[in-house]
Amino acid sequence: MADAPASMRLDKWLWAARFFKTRALAVEAVEKNRVDVNGQAAKPGRDVRPGDRIGLTQPGWRREVEILGLSMTRGPAPVAQALYRDTEQSLRDAAAAAERRRLSPEPASAIEQGRPTKKDRRALQDWDRWSVELDRE
Repeated sequence: MADAPASMRLDKWLWAARFFKTRALAVEAVEKNRVDVNGQAAKPGRDVRPGDRIGLTQPGWRREVEILGLSMTRGPAPVAQALYRDTEQSLRDAAAAAERRRLSPEPASAIEQGRPTKKDRRALQDWDRWSVELDRE
């Protein structure tokens, strides 16, 4: 981070900090108002600086981070994690969301039967084929 600039674009920082896999996904999230800077709506080209607070709405919880550094390149995860710090509230929300996911029912357990077997499928086809014919006579 020796050659880090004084400020950089929001979408580029979100990409470099590994919040999004591509800059296009970062731009899309910002345009859908899922990202704010210092509590205000932002545009993808907004300049961010160390000390700014970024709010990210993610499925099931809201994440708040403080920018600690800037990087023009997308590096490995440990380097990217050094660019920000989660707020205390964000860490509590993440723990609560993880607990809700752990206690929620498994979606696959609601399925009583799997796919119909070949025999079941043939029985359904026979029922469809002959059910109308019996009523006509």
